[in-house]
Amino acid sequence: MKVIASLKNLRTSPRKVRLVTNSIVGMNASAALVQLQHVVKKTSEPMEKLLNSALANAENNFGLDKDNMYVSSVLVGEGAKLKRWLPRAQGRATLLLKRTSHIKLELEERIEGKNKKTKQQLDKEKADREAARTKAMKEAVAEASKEEAENEDKVAEKAPAAKTTKKRETAAKTGQDNGFLKKVFQRKSA
Repeated sequence: MKVIASLKNLRTSPRKVRLVTNSIVGMNASAALVQLQHVVKKTSEPMEKLLNSALANAENNFGLDKDNMYVSSVLVGEGAKLKRWLPRAQGRATLLLKRTSHIKLELEERIEGKNKKTKQQLDKEKADREAARTKAMKEAVAEASKEEAENEDKVAEKAPAAKTTKKRETAAKTGQDNGFLKKVFQRKSA
């Protein structure tokens, strides 16, 4: 069975991407991952992510075994070109093309149907993951509400009585509030 993953608009020229991708075609998926981790090229990191994505697609969507997969083909095509200008002598300018790449990675099984999970097993695993996720969310919400209640109790205990100062007493007598705007925009008639 073929499993496909694609990456669009990678901001590297297709020619440079092909240097990395041509080295992993035909390799086992795990060997290709190791190869990509040790290649010292800018495009090796996005290719590693793409390969991991394809393996996750194979395992989660189709129930295939990761160890039984190999890289059957990698297609690298041109994406959109960003056009920029480079200033030159005597008022001229030349065009700079900043190229992008579209990558399509295909994985296939070495031995057809080896260690393949059934639809029921996949559904059960998905339901288990969903149940674990909801349980974790409920626990987190309960813990957060408990901490919030404790914080409110502490704040209620620590709240001191309001202090009265001379400024507040005089402000209360004259009818002024402590606000800054009240002082600045005070009317002369009042």
